[in-house]
Amino acid sequence: MIQEPAISARIEASQSRITKAIFPFTTNHHNTLFGGQALAWMDEAAFIAATRFCRKRLVTVSSDRIDFNHPIPGGSLVELVGKVSHVGRTSLKVEVNIYVEDMYKDNCEKAITGSFSFVAVDEDGKPTPVLPV
Repeated sequence: MIQEPAISARIEASQSRITKAIFPFTTNHHNTLFGGQALAWMDEAAFIAATRFCRKRLVTVSSDRIDFNHPIPGGSLVELVGKVSHVGRTSLKVEVNIYVEDMYKDNCEKAITGSFSFVAVDEDGKPTPVLPV
């Protein structure tokens, strides 16, 4: 997608970052982050980035290819980073990466990545352009 400078600036300004600690109530029986919790956090980070980009009502229409590259252990920190990756007429795609770091060591690596699609809707729930026409 060829981007105009104004759209590129909006994309940079709309990036979202959320930091979380992995506490016991977010882990599974392996003491790693529960996948469903990761997906909920990723959808939230994607929604924030998409909303910042267009300042419209949005609905999530799909999550595309979520890659769990390695487990996230309980007692670690994660940062979710959401960034608009594609702008359509009435839709947006946001890529979200989750980075994991040990609480007591200097390290950080990408653990999960995924893409979320949103459609802008008007007051009646009908698709509407994400950018002013």
